[in-house]
Amino acid sequence: MDSNDHIDIRDRVREHGTRQMVIARLSAPADWQGELRTALAAHREPVTIFSNNDFRLFFQSFAIFFTATMMFLL
Repeated sequence: MDSNDHIDIRDRVREHGTRQMVIARLSAPADWQGELRTALAAHREPVTIFSNNDFRLFFQSFAIFFTATMMFLL
């Protein structure tokens, strides 16, 4: 390939974008507005101060801290 040769891929990029849009439309649910409302409502639910993941993270951090302290004291 010479340095003077240029490849124009703009049409290929546009066709790819068109294909991706068609795939997205076909895979979208029929009631996408209802799905969106449900997802937004679930996202807006109040979060408790300590969820299950918070407790798990706390206990893991405490276990690491406790183990490191015991190793230091021994």
